[in-house]
Amino acid sequence: MSSSFLDTLRQGTLLADGAMGSYLFERTGRLSERNHVYEALNLDHPELVLQVHNAYLQAGARCLTTNTFAGGLSHLEFLGEAQRCADLNRAGVRLARRAIELYQATTQDPGPFFVLGSLGPPNDDLASPTVLTGNYRPALAALLAEGVDALLLETFTSLPQLLALVDLIQSLPQPPPIAVEMVGTALTDPAALVQAAAERGVQLVGTNCCAPWEITAFVDAVESLPAVREGRVLLTAMPNAGGFQRIGHRYMTRVNPEFMGRFARTLAERRVALVGGCCEVHPLHLAEMRNYLQARNTAKRDIFQISAPAQVPVGPGEKSRNGSFSRKIKEGGFAVSVELLPSRGTAPKTLQGKVDFVGQLAGSALADALDITDGSRGIPLMPPGDFIGVLRERLGWAEEDRLELIPHFTTRDLNLMAMQSRLIGYHARRIHNVLFVTGDPPKMSPAYPRSTAVFDCDSTAMIRYAHRCLNAGVDFGGEPLGRHPDPRTHFTIGSGFEPEALDQDRELDKLRRKLDAGADYIMTQPAFRTDPLSGLGPFRGQAAFLIGVMVLSSLDQARRLGQVPGVVVPETVFQRLGAYAQAEDQAQAGAALAVEQIRWIKKEGWSGLYLMSPGAHQPVLEVLAAGLG
Repeated sequence: MSSSFLDTLRQGTLLADGAMGSYLFERTGRLSERNHVYEALNLDHPELVLQVHNAYLQAGARCLTTNTFAGGLSHLEFLGEAQRCADLNRAGVRLARRAIELYQATTQDPGPFFVLGSLGPPNDDLASPTVLTGNYRPALAALLAEGVDALLLETFTSLPQLLALVDLIQSLPQPPPIAVEMVGTALTDPAALVQAAAERGVQLVGTNCCAPWEITAFVDAVESLPAVREGRVLLTAMPNAGGFQRIGHRYMTRVNPEFMGRFARTLAERRVALVGGCCEVHPLHLAEMRNYLQARNTAKRDIFQISAPAQVPVGPGEKSRNGSFSRKIKEGGFAVSVELLPSRGTAPKTLQGKVDFVGQLAGSALADALDITDGSRGIPLMPPGDFIGVLRERLGWAEEDRLELIPHFTTRDLNLMAMQSRLIGYHARRIHNVLFVTGDPPKMSPAYPRSTAVFDCDSTAMIRYAHRCLNAGVDFGGEPLGRHPDPRTHFTIGSGFEPEALDQDRELDKLRRKLDAGADYIMTQPAFRTDPLSGLGPFRGQAAFLIGVMVLSSLDQARRLGQVPGVVVPETVFQRLGAYAQAEDQAQAGAALAVEQIRWIKKEGWSGLYLMSPGAHQPVLEVLAAGLG
């Protein structure tokens, strides 16, 4: 079956909305009950349903599920609304369509947007197929008459009942695409669900109304099945907000909006086609999910057509003069760069402590470069260029830097015009080495004003702009940067790589494009295992690779790091740090591990080391001295 909905899903992960019932409960303060049936709101208080739909559209949803979850006769009879079954279901579809129309009229967003006709399980777990299908016929007829883009059979706990309803739909003339979702906790055999659905021609299969970790277990169980691997069945995932856990001395849920954003990105990396939310997943969660999916799917724009002749981009000779780091990566030496986060606030002591550390690092002669993060984790920090200005002023580096200073440069925050302007400013201010990253979405918090991400292009495109345009003497539109004989910039260009990325093929393809675009060096995320680095073998002659090492300060930090997408902390590391009860001893074990990693990196002939120590600056010099000695 062909449909624009399925065609869109096959192009990349699509974001559905979140919970309807729990969000109506939040907005009205009343559960669905006689005289306040949620599905009856479609006719009695349509403005409430429109508000819910609009909130999800504003948050970034591209699919709206109709307010018809309990739209079958078995539920409506119990609540005294059976006589309005058809009208309530038809109104549910019309409200979703109307919400999309109003949103598009306001935002001029061309879409596409889709409406999914929602139907939940019956209120009788033992209903026979005959009784079951009789309960759903009026609702199905109404949903299909209004032209839903797909039917969403969600929150089922009985596979036989779910399949009986699928058979009913498939018997109708010209049925739309069907998505089936069972509750994760009730799904004892995920493969059986996928197999049975595939045999009936169901195109979308997944799980919903369960914690994210149960969603992960479902994907683990089915992603290698032939029907999924061949694309005959696309996966869906709509987690709820998760259960409470003992975290430290509190009972909390880890499923906050940022967690859901990162989880949505992880699901997209595992090729889940439709991602949304269930109970207690509301617009704030959806906004973060949209941000993280947008960051992953940033358009990969090529350079503009060059309208004026550009010169040959600067080569290794010019770049080698940018500093010790650039010289070593171009001449085959072992380069060392240390990461530092700029200040977040105005505390003079904090800022001076960072400046003092950089002075000590430069005086040690153990490192060649300092790389400075740009809004790491989507948190507002002092811009790297400004921080470099502070360092030079306080350390007396007005004419010459004792470390090559490398600002990270995210494509998240600026449009193309502003990115070009910043790079021209960098060049004028003697900042000639830049590491391009796409960047995490802005981190939201209840007290912080909503920030939007620009994402005009990704890091690969910016590498190409810097190499093929600025380093060739023309701007991003192909116009000369000046009338003097050599208007070229001479940036050394870097970027990142995730050895433990879930979608390794995609990550290697990104790396290939970065190298083709003109990257001089690549810094990896922390690599606690050596096996994933083997994928870099075919590329080692094309650029310098600096392997990431993180100095762990405690067992708790290691566990938090293990939850970051793109980073894998092996169980052996947890065991090694967990062998010590005292934090000081755990920190020493983390430092010893980093020293071993550095020695391995040198022994294996890698181009250099990218050292991170987010817990404290103090271990850096000791670890470098021991590892490089």
